[in-house]
Amino acid sequence: MTGEISLVLLILGASIVLFASERIRVDVVSMMVLLALLLTGLLTTEEAFSGFSNPAVITVWAIYIVSASLTYTGIADVIGRYLERIAGTGEARLIFVTMASVGIMSAFMNNIGATAVLLPVTIGLGRKAGIPASKLLIPLAFGSLLGGITTLIGTPPNLLASDALQEVGLDPFRLFDFTAMGLIIFGTSLVYMTFIGRRLLPHYEETLHKDPQELNREYKLKDYLAELHVWPESPLIGKTIIESRLGEQYDLTVMGVIRDGRMRLGILPNAHIRAGDMLLVKGATEKMLSAPRELGVTLSPEGELDEHDWQNEEVSVAELVVSQKAPFIGKTLKEANFRARYGLSVLAIWREETSIAGRLDAVSLRLGDTLMVQGRKERIEEAGKDFSFLLLTEHEEETKRISKAPLNLIIFVSMITMVGLGWLHISVAAVLGAILSVVTGCLTMDEAYKSIEWKSVYLIAGMLPMGIAMEKTGTALFLSEQIISVVGSLGPRGIMIGLFVLTTVLTAFMSNAAAAVLVAPIAIQSSVTLGIDPHAFVMGTAIAASNSFVTPIGHQACVLVYGPGGYRFFDFAKVGLPLTFIIWILMVIFLPIFFPF
Repeated sequence: MTGEISLVLLILGASIVLFASERIRVDVVSMMVLLALLLTGLLTTEEAFSGFSNPAVITVWAIYIVSASLTYTGIADVIGRYLERIAGTGEARLIFVTMASVGIMSAFMNNIGATAVLLPVTIGLGRKAGIPASKLLIPLAFGSLLGGITTLIGTPPNLLASDALQEVGLDPFRLFDFTAMGLIIFGTSLVYMTFIGRRLLPHYEETLHKDPQELNREYKLKDYLAELHVWPESPLIGKTIIESRLGEQYDLTVMGVIRDGRMRLGILPNAHIRAGDMLLVKGATEKMLSAPRELGVTLSPEGELDEHDWQNEEVSVAELVVSQKAPFIGKTLKEANFRARYGLSVLAIWREETSIAGRLDAVSLRLGDTLMVQGRKERIEEAGKDFSFLLLTEHEEETKRISKAPLNLIIFVSMITMVGLGWLHISVAAVLGAILSVVTGCLTMDEAYKSIEWKSVYLIAGMLPMGIAMEKTGTALFLSEQIISVVGSLGPRGIMIGLFVLTTVLTAFMSNAAAAVLVAPIAIQSSVTLGIDPHAFVMGTAIAASNSFVTPIGHQACVLVYGPGGYRFFDFAKVGLPLTFIIWILMVIFLPIFFPF
């Protein structure tokens, strides 16, 4: 092992630790990797920044725009409505139809986008059929991942694996080269989930509620909500809610005011406090207990609050899931200026398996967090239309550009046709499709910018130089030799399994795109060492990177359904681990047939 190889492995190991810890954003970690490779002299300036001009990266952001156009013109919603018509009420049929529908969408649009479109639809169908969300949302997420492996553009790892082949002078994958293997895996997985996997899914009672009292109990709000009765001698009298500084000094959020028997709910910054008012507040228990002594208020007896309904004809409560496009991911509610920006008060946050209902200002928001919010109904509707959220209750649909749908469909089909026939490189066709979608008014340029998951783009662009460094320094050869020394006696199929296991493990701790970038050079080098065609190894690596079924953090689609489904961490492994083994077996059998050794 040379000094350069040791240095690359050190940087690689540090990046894996940072990815797994989630203490630093993944796109920032990838930029740190890029700079580390550049400053240590392992790569030249041109090599280090080559990821930003890489055709695979360009294709990824262009496909995001094309995918968004399908949503803005209502084409994705049509698929959702079709799903409602054919889904039925049986659990097995509903799972099958949900997975098939999201899989078809994911073959041509990004996985997380397809999952986001069908998430509220699937929850609604489950409610009508009396089936809990926990039985449907893991199949939804898995279906999006499985559908993505059926085409070159279905998921970034496929594009990155193809690019790795081209970088070493080999033929890249074409648009439908993944289709045969992908359909075998997709079809088998549908059968597994419909007849076996669904029996391994947890049966949790409904985690999403329409009744505010149910929300109160589910989110464990009782200890954080109280009523403060304002006495005539209170220094608060005559002040507005803002001037009272209850938020700044006591971390108390005023949710409403009861005056003369009439309840006023929502954000009331300019409402003047009067003697006799009953302030409905949320905050930490110790803060509420200390407030009466200083503010001339009386804390109402425990239990009295349950008698009040926290919504009326104007104000409501709802649950919003933080989507992958939310600009405030990683920020606290205070840093995001959430209350002023959206006109909503966050009562509690459901994250993974628990509710967070105490002091929320210091809690950094994450993808998949479910926010219990209170506010005016029109502000909740507006939030439901914002790309930052998924509203998990029935709401008025945003007006789509339906008149542009036929034109959008022509652009999309033309893009696929030109790539399929080999007339244009996938990156050129994707950019052309994106530009035509904007020029023809299927979406605006601002919407196009918002649709791009820049975090993913920077992640990929920053990690691609690691692949170059692994090839340049001989690290890929070194790691391939280690794999061959361990499983080489089992032949090419044994080495394939070793690559699958390595990729699956890495994907559990980092982005699937990053895992594909790291393992693809090792797969190529291993096949070269064995003197066989590398396409089978590389395709298997890409598929293994995409199928992140074992943990809920392996892919954003799984993170997105984690909270709404009320899942526990190991629920994914119970269903996903057997599916992972099935996919490995299928690839070991069929990949050598499609790409003979």
